Amino acid sequence: MTHREVLRALSGLLMVLFAAMVSSTVVSVALPQIVGDLGGSQSQYTWVVTATLLASTASTPVWGKLADLFDKKRLLQIAIVIFAAASLACGLVQNTEQLIALRAVQGLGMGALQVLVQVIIGAMVSPKERGRYNGYLGGVMAVSTVGGPLLGGAITDTDWLGWQWCFFLAVPITVIAFAMLTRTLHLDETKNTDTKVDYLGAVLIAAGVSLLLLWVTFVGDDFDWISWQTLAMAGGAVVILVAAALVETRVSQPVVPLHVLKRRDPALATVASLAVGMAMFGGSVFLGQYFQISRGFSPTEAGLLTIPMMFGVLVASAVAGRMVSKSGSVKPYIITGTLVLTAGFAMLATIDHETSLVFMGFGMFAVGVGVGMSMQNLVLVVQNSVPLRELGAASGAITFFRSLGGTIGVSVLGAVLANQVADKIREGLAAIGIDAGTAGQSSSSLDLDAMPEPIAEIVRASYGDATGHLFLISACIAAAGFIAALFLTPVRLRETVDLVEEIVVGEETVLGAK
Repeated sequence: MTHREVLRALSGLLMVLFAAMVSSTVVSVALPQIVGDLGGSQSQYTWVVTATLLASTASTPVWGKLADLFDKKRLLQIAIVIFAAASLACGLVQNTEQLIALRAVQGLGMGALQVLVQVIIGAMVSPKERGRYNGYLGGVMAVSTVGGPLLGGAITDTDWLGWQWCFFLAVPITVIAFAMLTRTLHLDETKNTDTKVDYLGAVLIAAGVSLLLLWVTFVGDDFDWISWQTLAMAGGAVVILVAAALVETRVSQPVVPLHVLKRRDPALATVASLAVGMAMFGGSVFLGQYFQISRGFSPTEAGLLTIPMMFGVLVASAVAGRMVSKSGSVKPYIITGTLVLTAGFAMLATIDHETSLVFMGFGMFAVGVGVGMSMQNLVLVVQNSVPLRELGAASGAITFFRSLGGTIGVSVLGAVLANQVADKIREGLAAIGIDAGTAGQSSSSLDLDAMPEPIAEIVRASYGDATGHLFLISACIAAAGFIAALFLTPVRLRETVDLVEEIVVGEETVLGAK
């Protein structure tokens, strides 16, 4: 495809990617009202989030492998239909049971769209040229991740729209993108005559990851970290995933190409991507809560205050992408990005409930710049090291680990925040002569307006002061990504879509690029 044809197709790809990613964040602010209107319980509230997360993360490597075996454009069209239909149905539900089931279906489409967009871009352009297109990709991911809660807050605060539009919003976007891609996306597909789908590996991976995510979601809340439930769920997940790894090493066409992840650069890029996912998703999720609970801002205002992070990702991903395409070298930008990411979280680790918003803005901007320079370039490292026939599985694997890292990061940091807040509230109440036991549920509630002002002030200060500890943990995780990036091989990105194969003829070596 020519540059103009790529740009036309890229417009549709970016639209479906935005719709998929924003659907997972736009409902976060509206969920209390949604579950309340549908008469749901607290456990159902959790499952509305968990169902999408499980389906999306567990299915990502499967969709990536299917892209290596079947027509990529057709798979993308199927994923768009699944996602759009589920999104429309979510806005029409009558109870939380229906919403949970349809959110799981929506998660299947969401996972497919996230990985298929990256695979198709990889099939259209060479890794060197892919840098500038990945800049657009990173920008869309940033806007949807950070801007989703802002958009959700605006929709929720608008009386004539209603929370249903948090789901309806994705439908017209995906319909327009479907029509655009049908006309503009033209891939030179290679028919695979020896196609074998690793059904056993896919089932084992999905089951193991689902069980692990369920444990991460509920541990520290519904049961203790050291308990029989932890042994059963975490231990069972490990056993299932070990069995999946054994299967993947023995089948001819594995869902997750372990032979690729054993190589130095893909393995290091996966570790760094896991760290970036844990730090970014885990850290940014709690910024909105900090601004609303500790600082007293509305959902819309909290979204506006995260704009420095979104702006940092947009600028850094676009600039770094073009510089990578121009130089053909990616390692310096990943190292710089992970270093800036660590520094940004280190700045935010010093915040409390009275920290200057200007200082926080600089810290969030640094975090955004770090994510923009590193996240998509780590995908590029993996894609550069595999042939075209393994592009989907390799892209699905690194996307899967990034999502898994983000999920684990959110759960672990959430558990840390809950413990820190509980301790600080007890200390604050004791300081004014109130026993935490006699305060009852009032001190653990998030409805600050219903609390006496002295207790509400203690809760605000506790959340604000505890949030800094989360960013300190995020900084340590980001530092692990920086260390992994240091050991990447300083290779130059190839200028061909497929790998150059070395063919030995007699004593001569012939290079043949597909």
